[in-house]
Amino acid sequence: MSRRTRRWILRVLLCLGIVYLKIGGFTSVVALGASIICNKIPGLAPRQRIICQSRPDAIIVIGEGAQMGINECQFQFKNGRWNCSALGERTVFGKELKVGSKEAAFTYAIIAAGVAHAITAACTQGNLSDCSCDKEKQGFYSKDHGWKWGGCSADVSYGLGFSKVFIDAREVKQNARTLMNLHNNEVGRKVLEKNMRLECKCHGVSGSCTTKTCWTTLPKFRELGYILKEKYAHAVHVEPVKASRNKRPKFLKIKKPYSYRKPMDTDLVYIDKSPNYCEADHVTGSLGTQGRVCNKTMMQHISGCDLMCCGRGYNTHQYSRVWQCNCKFLWCCYVKCNTCSERTEVYTCK
Repeated sequence: MSRRTRRWILRVLLCLGIVYLKIGGFTSVVALGASIICNKIPGLAPRQRIICQSRPDAIIVIGEGAQMGINECQFQFKNGRWNCSALGERTVFGKELKVGSKEAAFTYAIIAAGVAHAITAACTQGNLSDCSCDKEKQGFYSKDHGWKWGGCSADVSYGLGFSKVFIDAREVKQNARTLMNLHNNEVGRKVLEKNMRLECKCHGVSGSCTTKTCWTTLPKFRELGYILKEKYAHAVHVEPVKASRNKRPKFLKIKKPYSYRKPMDTDLVYIDKSPNYCEADHVTGSLGTQGRVCNKTMMQHISGCDLMCCGRGYNTHQYSRVWQCNCKFLWCCYVKCNTCSERTEVYTCK
């Protein structure tokens, strides 16, 4: 059997497994072998593979959450030299940056938030077997505010807990980068927890609000992206403090002389300064900016050709577009249109 044939068969098995998972056919998944599917997912740590095999329904939601985080990262940094891309091995969490920079801090936080968000949403929608609505927010009355819990409150505690167990499981090394990643994972989850929304509905005769029923809902993920982007702009440079016995890093402190003050648990932290991302570099994971589209008219903007192209200059590409325009219906019975054309220029970095 050729290598190409084996790869084709494997892809078919993976697709069948995902289809069975989405329709709830867990018995069939066991027959196919959840371990086969989980062992072929790139970038999972041993503990994550165990979770995948025991909860195959959740792994799809985790993948959707991670992709949601990557998409948001690409949106937030679409105009910068670093546009949430990296060189290296592709995993379910995207291609990871090798340098412990501010960009890596944002990536870990947004993916942790994305997984927690996706798991919580799946619980609310009844798509996971072990969770549903938040049972602690059902039927209780708040005398102080004059409303009672009702509807289906999002069980964010379950989502946060599942995200912590699964996402943090990939941190197996005992070094400063691990402490940094765990800290930023928690920042992403805290941002989600803090921004949960309370929605209410009034009940009463003729639109009066005699009683009010409330429930908690998830925030729009775009809101979390903006909040974490602001935290990225004020990320804190830290360094490890090693234990005296085994010389392993014990905790992170703000990188200042004669200071042992720890960063706040809501701060994004980084241990390495960011590269300039101008040139492709396998050591840092930078893709460089060659071929990136830039803005000629906004030269001092982050997306302007001067900054984006790092002083290398840019190429000009001219395009012409022709289409039917100003169409009118004439009696009877045909449509008459003019032919419009437009000439545009696109600039890319050398």
